[in-house]
Amino acid sequence: MKKRNAPAITWITTFALLLSVCAGLTFSQRTAAQSEKANAERTDVRYPNLSKYATDLTLLALQGKLPRTNERDADIDRVIASLTRTEKTPVVVGESDLDRNIIARGVALKIVSGNAPDELRMARVFSLRIDKLAEGAGTEGEFSHRVQAVLAELAQSANHIILFVDQLQNYVGTRASASISAAVREAIEKNHFSIVGGASTDAFASYIAKDGEVANLFEPLSIDSADNSNSSAIAEAKDKRRSPINEEFEGEKISSDLQQIIDSVGPNGRVTAILQVDDVNNPAVFALLKRYGANVDARMSQLGAIKVELPAKAIAALAKIDGANYISPDVKLESFGHVTMTTGTTQVRNAPGLIAGLLGASAIDGTGVGIAILDSGLDTAHEAFTTSGTRITFSKDFTGENNTTDDPYGHGSHVASSAAAKSYSNSDRYEGVAPGATVINLRVLNSQGTGTTSALLAAMNWIISPADPTKAVSSTNPLNRVKYNIRIVNMSLGAPAINSYKNDPICRAARALVDAGVVVVAAAGNNGKDANGRKIYGGIHAPGNEPSVITVGAANTFGTDGRKDDGVATYSSRGPTRSHWTDSKGLIHYDNLLKPDLIAPGNKLIYAESDGGSSGLLGTGLLGSTVTLNYLVTKYPNLDSGVTNNDNKRLMYLSGSSMATPIVSGVAALMLQINPKLTPNLVKMILMYTSQPLAGWNMLEQGTGEVNAEGATRLAKLVRTDLTSSTPKGTAMLTGAAPDPHTTIAGQTFTWAQGIIMKHWFATGSSLETKYQSYYSLGALLGDGITLSNGILLSDGVVVGDGVVVGDGVVVGDTIFKSAGVVVGDGTVFCSGSLFADGVVVGDGVVVGDGVVVGDGVVVGDGVVVGDNTVLAMSAMVNGDNTTCMLP
Repeated sequence: MKKRNAPAITWITTFALLLSVCAGLTFSQRTAAQSEKANAERTDVRYPNLSKYATDLTLLALQGKLPRTNERDADIDRVIASLTRTEKTPVVVGESDLDRNIIARGVALKIVSGNAPDELRMARVFSLRIDKLAEGAGTEGEFSHRVQAVLAELAQSANHIILFVDQLQNYVGTRASASISAAVREAIEKNHFSIVGGASTDAFASYIAKDGEVANLFEPLSIDSADNSNSSAIAEAKDKRRSPINEEFEGEKISSDLQQIIDSVGPNGRVTAILQVDDVNNPAVFALLKRYGANVDARMSQLGAIKVELPAKAIAALAKIDGANYISPDVKLESFGHVTMTTGTTQVRNAPGLIAGLLGASAIDGTGVGIAILDSGLDTAHEAFTTSGTRITFSKDFTGENNTTDDPYGHGSHVASSAAAKSYSNSDRYEGVAPGATVINLRVLNSQGTGTTSALLAAMNWIISPADPTKAVSSTNPLNRVKYNIRIVNMSLGAPAINSYKNDPICRAARALVDAGVVVVAAAGNNGKDANGRKIYGGIHAPGNEPSVITVGAANTFGTDGRKDDGVATYSSRGPTRSHWTDSKGLIHYDNLLKPDLIAPGNKLIYAESDGGSSGLLGTGLLGSTVTLNYLVTKYPNLDSGVTNNDNKRLMYLSGSSMATPIVSGVAALMLQINPKLTPNLVKMILMYTSQPLAGWNMLEQGTGEVNAEGATRLAKLVRTDLTSSTPKGTAMLTGAAPDPHTTIAGQTFTWAQGIIMKHWFATGSSLETKYQSYYSLGALLGDGITLSNGILLSDGVVVGDGVVVGDGVVVGDTIFKSAGVVVGDGTVFCSGSLFADGVVVGDGVVVGDGVVVGDGVVVGDGVVVGDNTVLAMSAMVNGDNTTCMLP
C-alpha cells in the first residue's frame, strides 16, 4: 500500500537516503562535494561487482538524471506492493524492453520521493546490466562466475537492495545455465535481497513458467493491458494503408515536424507539404483539396505522392480521409560534403582472372552500368566526363532553374567523378572507381546547394516511370531505369531523419527503387560531432535511415594507400537511426536501426571541380565574358587543388560522407558489371561481408567496416546467375568453393568482416555467402523473417551477443561491439543491443533517456541532431579532418 508523508518528513527521508547512498549511513563534516566523491568511492569498495555490472538507479534519481513519467504509475504501484509481500518475487512481463525499464526507474523514483512503504524506504534500486556482465567474458563459466559474484555481494546487503533483472530467463529457468539458475534460486529462497524480474510474455512462458523448480518463486505482473500497452498501440497502428510501395505505414498520419509548422502558422496559414496517398488520382482527396483552395504542384504516381500547397486547417481534414496515408513537410535538402589504390580497385582492374568469362569486357571498370547522380548537376564539359567520349547519357533538372549542362554549386561534379571519372591527368590518380560506367545527371540541388523533398521525389519517380509518362510501358516505351540501364542511384545528400522510414516519403521512395531492382547508395551525414568536438550518436540522415538503402559513412585514410592508419572521420554521422513514429496515444516509437552499413574514403578527396557556368556567345565565355568558378570554390578558395587552371580540368578538395558514398556506388558498378544478376540485397550483403572492420571503432560508427573492392568483386563473380525469389533457402549460392576471406592492399593483408547488418541485428557465418537466404531476393529486406529469442549466446568461448542461430551456420545478434579488427561481432561490447533496441541506449559515449551523458558522446532524440547541424555539416564538407590527406 502506498503511504504519503508530510513535506518535512519527505525532505528528511530524502536527505537521509542520499547520505545512505553516498556513504552507507556514515556522516561526515566535509563539504557536500568532498563527501559525494569520497562516499562514491566507498560504495565501489563495498560493492565492487555490483558497481561494475549494474546501474544505481537510486543515485541517478537523486541526481535528477532519471526521466519522470506518470504513464505507468499503476504498474509501478503493483510492483511495489508485491515487493512488500515476501511470498513471491515480482516479474514485470511485457513485450517492450522500454516499458519494463520504466517500471524499474519508477520504483527508484517513488522510493527517493518518499512515496513507498516503510519497509522499502531505505532500499536502493540497481539494474543489472547484461552487456557489462558479457563484456570480455570468454566463456560461459566466466559469465556465470560474474553473476554469482554479484549475488554473493547482495547477500551481505541486509536486504537493503532491490535488483532489477531484465531478461530474467538468462539467469533462471530452462534457458539459463544450471549453475546460474541454481544460485539465483537459492538467493530468492533464502530471501537474501529483493529482485524485480523482467521478461517478455513468450520468454516467461517458455523458460520460467515451464520450469517446475522455479515457477512457484515468481509472481508475473503483466503490463500489456488494453489500457496502457505499447503492443496494443502498435497493433492499432498497423492499419494496412494502401500504397504502391511495399512498406506499411505506422502511427499517426500527420508528421511531428509538420504539426510544429501548423502550430506556428495558425489554421489559416499556408504550408507546402508532401501528401502520400493510395492513388494520386483519388477523387475524395482531390475534392477536399479543391474545397480548401489547395494548389497541387506535382503528382508522383509511381511513389503515391503529391506536392501540395494548402491552408494548415486542411491538413487535419485530409488525415481523416481513408485514401490519405501520411502528410509531411516539403523539407529542405542539403549536400554533405590515391582512392582506387586504397579501396582495392586497382587490383580489380589488373586481375585477368576476374575478366575471364565476361563477354566483350576488356576491363573491369563498370562498363554497361548506369549510375544516376541525384545532386547539384554536372559540368558536362569537364574532361572527367568527356575523355574518350561523353558518358553522360541523360540530364534533367528538377530544381526549376532549367540548367542541364552546368554545376554552379560544385558538389555534383565532384561526386560523379569519384564514382565514374575517366583518367585525364596524372595517370589514374584522379580516376573514378568505375570510369566505364555511364552517368545519368538528375539535378535536384540548386545553385546554392539546397533542394526540396518534392524535387528529389520527382527525380526518383522519373527513374521508375515510363520514358513517355503519357503512354503505357512497352518495348518502345520502356521505364527510364531500363532505357538508361540505371542500376545504381547515388544520393550524396539528405535531410534530418525525423519521421520513421516507414512513413518518410524519401525513404519510401528509396524502398520503391530497391524493390524495382535499383541499388540505392546514400550518405550517412556529416553530424558525427557537435560544435565542441564531442561525438554524437543518432545523427544518420534520411534516406540513409532506410533499411534497404546502403548507408555510407566516411573513413579517413590519411592519404596513404595502406589501411593500418585508417579510421572513421570525426564528422561522419553515427547510428542508431533516431527517426520515429507516434501512435494514437502519443507514445513515440524510435526506429533505432544499426547504421551506417559500411564506410569508405571520404576525407579531403581530390576530384572534378566544375566551373560556375559562363555567359557570352552561346555560353562559351567569348566576347568579353569569362567562365566563373563554382559557388564552393568562390566562397572557399582553399578547396581548389592547384593542379591546373584549365577550366575543364580543374580539381578540388571536398570531404564528407557525400564523398564516400560515390566510392561505394563505383564499387557496386564493378560488381554489377561482373555479375548483372545480383539483386540490390545481394550487392549490399557482399559489400558488407567483404569489408574490413577497423580496430577500435564500433558498429554504430563503421558498420561492418571499410569498403573492399577487391573482395567484393571476387565474391560477386562467384554468385550463381540463376537465383530467383523462388530459389529455396539454403540452396548452394556459389559456383565454386567459398573465396579466401582475406585481401591484401598496399602490402597489408586483412580479414573480411564476414558478417552483415540487418535492421537491429548483425549476422555472421560462412552460410551468408555459401547458401541462399530468402532475404536476398527482390522485394525483401535483409533481416526479414528473423525473430530473435531473448538472451545471450555463448558459443565456442566467444560472446556473440543477444541472439540465436538461424539457418545453417548463421548467427544473429544485437549487441553492439567495438571491433578488434577481425570479423563482425568480435572485440569488446560497446553497448547492449537489447537495451539499444528499445530507445534506452547504454554504453560508452551513449546516453540514457536521450539526454544524460554517461560517456564520450551524446545521443540526440527525435531525429534532430543539433541546432547548428547545417553549419557543422558544411564545415565538415569544406574542412574535413585536419590531417594528412590525398595530395595533388
